[in-house]
Amino acid sequence: MQAATTRMVVLAATASMTAFAAFAHHGWTWAEEEQTELTGTIRTVSIAPPHPSLEVETASDGVWRIELGNPRQTQRSGFVEGSAEPGDAIVVLGNRSLDQNEKRMKAVRITVAGKVFDIYPERIETN
Repeated sequence: MQAATTRMVVLAATASMTAFAAFAHHGWTWAEEEQTELTGTIRTVSIAPPHPSLEVETASDGVWRIELGNPRQTQRSGFVEGSAEPGDAIVVLGNRSLDQNEKRMKAVRITVAGKVFDIYPERIETN
């Protein structure tokens, strides 16, 4: 009986740690609450897990790392391989990093060549 109880405690602890790791990885705690818009030119596109991302060069503030949703969520928005290429103009609506020295943003919506991709439609504060 004691071995079964020990196993249950270990399983519960493992499940708890896994859930915390997932929450920490997918959370928004690193980003500002307020959404801002960033306009620039795409330098790189990566559709690779864990999160597709873009590097976007702005006219006045250098290169930013733009994180999209997980691969399935990004694909559901319509943004797939070939949707954007280096050199394309882009407008990003999202939440920038709390660390003002870090040029990083979590996108909720991106617009490439007039096509809108709502990555996190439930989080969009402006339409």
